[in-house]
Parts: sequence; structure tokens; C-alpha cells
Amino acid sequence: MGKGGSLSHSVLRKILLSYTYVAIWIFLSFTVIVYNKYILDKKMYNWPFPIPLTIIHMSFCASLAFLLINVFKFVEPVSMSSHLYLSSVVPIGALYSLSLWFSNSAYIYLSVSFIQMLKALMPVAVYSIGVLLKKEPFKPNTMLNMLSISLGVAIAAYGEARFDTWGVILQLGAVSFEATSCLLTGWKDFCIDHERSWGCQGLVVDCLLMVCDQGHRDAHQLVWVRAGLSGCCLL
Repeated sequence: MGKGGSLSHSVLRKILLSYTYVAIWIFLSFTVIVYNKYILDKKMYNWPFPIPLTIIHMSFCASLAFLLINVFKFVEPVSMSSHLYLSSVVPIGALYSLSLWFSNSAYIYLSVSFIQMLKALMPVAVYSIGVLLKKEPFKPNTMLNMLSISLGVAIAAYGEARFDTWGVILQLGAVSFEATSCLLTGWKDFCIDHERSWGCQGLVVDCLLMVCDQGHRDAHQLVWVRAGLSGCCLL
């Protein structure tokens, strides 16, 4: 096969590899969503503690990121000043922790399918918040597209059999916090890969969530037991 054929084979291989990664990511994401629903739902596992569950999740991600960066050396450690950490990592981590907290809390009240429909409002939230904070130019055509998305979500909400107002408020809050976090990441040019991102933000998210959940003593004990077990599995 000639040079052109070899090039085509290489491009096809990269395309297939990319689609394989996307398929794995979708499968794992779906599995985590369904498992979170199973744990939090009162009719299933009945462990309605979204903050400790989020702490366990972020502790595992931060531990895995630490191993990939500092032990297995898959990526180089990132050098970061205290000013950059406080001005970029802390606010982004705070918004992300609120997003995870609210999103996991919504699983107690809403179905998985309805939550996924509400997440379709993410582009609307990102664009609207960007325009509100004067970081994105207002474009009538773009806003019309955003309104059409909102209308579709509103129709889906109207026909939802297990509609719960408090659950919808929690999920919309999660969308808003995540949209603001995404915008803040872009504005501050805080562009690092996922491994470094988890390593930098994991501790911030855990600490903030512990502060929010300081009244739940029994839940904290269970968190540390499960986090210890997760750590043993990692080691």
C-alpha cells in the first residue's frame, strides 16, 4: 500500500480509537449516574447523604490523580504559585463542589432520565451567565437557539410523572454552578489536563464539602470508613 493508503489507515485508526474512548467514557459516566441514584434513592439503597458521597467520589479521584502524577509518572507535576492556587483553583473548586453537591442531592427527588433532560440546559446557562457578566457578546440568533432548548426542557418537565419542585431547584442550581465554573476556567486561562485538574481541585472540594456537612457526625464517620476502604483498594 502506498503512502496515501498508509496515511488513510493511520487516520482511520485514530478515529476508531477516539470513538472507543468516547464510548468507554459514556458507559462509565452512565454507570456512575445509575449507581449514585441507587445509593441515594430512598426506595433503593436508602443512603440519602449526598455530601459524604461526593467526598468519597472526589477523594478517590484525587488519590488516583496523585498516583498517576507522582508515583507512575504518567504526566509531569504542575508548578503553581500560592496566588494562582487561591485565585483559580479555590474558586473553581468551590463552584464545582456546589455543583456536585446539588446534583447528587437531586437524585433523591428526581428520576435519572429527567435529570439528564435538565442537564440539557447547560449551554443555556453558560451563554446566559456569560452575557450577564459581560464576558460573552449578546447575539439574537444564539439566544433564540437557547430559548428553543429551554422550551424543549420545559415541555419535558411538564410531562414528567415524578416531578418534584425541590429536586428541580437543586438540579438547576447544580447546572448554574457548573456553568459558572466552566466560564471561570476559561476566563482565568486555567487549562490543564484532567489528571492535574483532579489533583489540584480534589482537596479543595473535599475540604469545602466537609465544612458544609459539619453537622452530620454519623455521616462523617461512615465517610472515613469508606474512604479508608477505597484507599486500601487503591494501594
